[in-house]
Amino acid sequence: METTAAIPELEDKVERFNIQRKIVANMTTESWTSIPHVSYIYKPDVTGFLEAYRIFDEATPTYKISLNTVMLKVLTEGIKAAPKLNAHMRFQKRLVRGKMTYFDEIDVSVPWKLPDGNMMTITVKDAGRKSLRELVAYTNEINRKLENTNLNEALYSVSIHDTLERLKHGHFLRAAFRLYGSKTNPLHRVTPLKGAEKKAYDAIPECDKVTYKDLKQGTITISNIGASTRGSRGFLDMLMIIPPQVCAIGISATQREPIVVTDENGNEKTEIRTVLPMAICFDHRAMDFGDVAPFIKRLDEIFEDPDIVLQDL
Repeated sequence: METTAAIPELEDKVERFNIQRKIVANMTTESWTSIPHVSYIYKPDVTGFLEAYRIFDEATPTYKISLNTVMLKVLTEGIKAAPKLNAHMRFQKRLVRGKMTYFDEIDVSVPWKLPDGNMMTITVKDAGRKSLRELVAYTNEINRKLENTNLNEALYSVSIHDTLERLKHGHFLRAAFRLYGSKTNPLHRVTPLKGAEKKAYDAIPECDKVTYKDLKQGTITISNIGASTRGSRGFLDMLMIIPPQVCAIGISATQREPIVVTDENGNEKTEIRTVLPMAICFDHRAMDFGDVAPFIKRLDEIFEDPDIVLQDL
């Protein structure tokens, strides 16, 4: 008679939200409860573009520019063609009043993977006016500053500034609840550095660590999950929009798919090509799809002619 091996009992595990998860949870809740999202899946053929990038990369062995940086440049060029994506919106539901603020500078909020595996959203300031070389220097500088940064302390400063902004816009009750929740219950209390640790951390010059200025919300968010999902068959089809932003763009890992192409004789044929799925999510209160179309058209032009961005050094 067969015997059944004993199944070990699983122990319950309780993990309280740290300040990072609190910020993410708060932003996610506000996003999905207040913004009517529209998501468009854009799957451009990037076969020729990636080949041009490979040749470009091999031709500059002493000066490496990652594909992530190149894609940041590509997307900011697209945003220039569709300025309504680069905006903040304020909407009063009860009074049915809305206001759009369009920005000349493209400040891109980018989720950044830290050495310990945690994530922090860094804002690449004025990315639209930066060349590829300047974008590389900027990202290298952020990585240098992160080595001296206390994640909890940096996020605590973000939380304080965000609470003050809410008070500025008259959200007194929400700000009061936030302060109550972070200070009263010891199990959920947010505890910044104190004493000698605080003094030592404050002594680090701002130019040598990430501060609120680097974490302050940008004008648009670009998230590249493709960097951590290479080889995956899936792709991102929705991304939360962080209010008051009105657009978020999510890049997935490249995929190999059969595509109908036209040869030099005008004949159609099917080839296996490389596509790059992107989710373009926008706030339908702020814009319609026609406002997004120029962005897609500009990206089509760049993927067709990679020199538009690869020669921008």
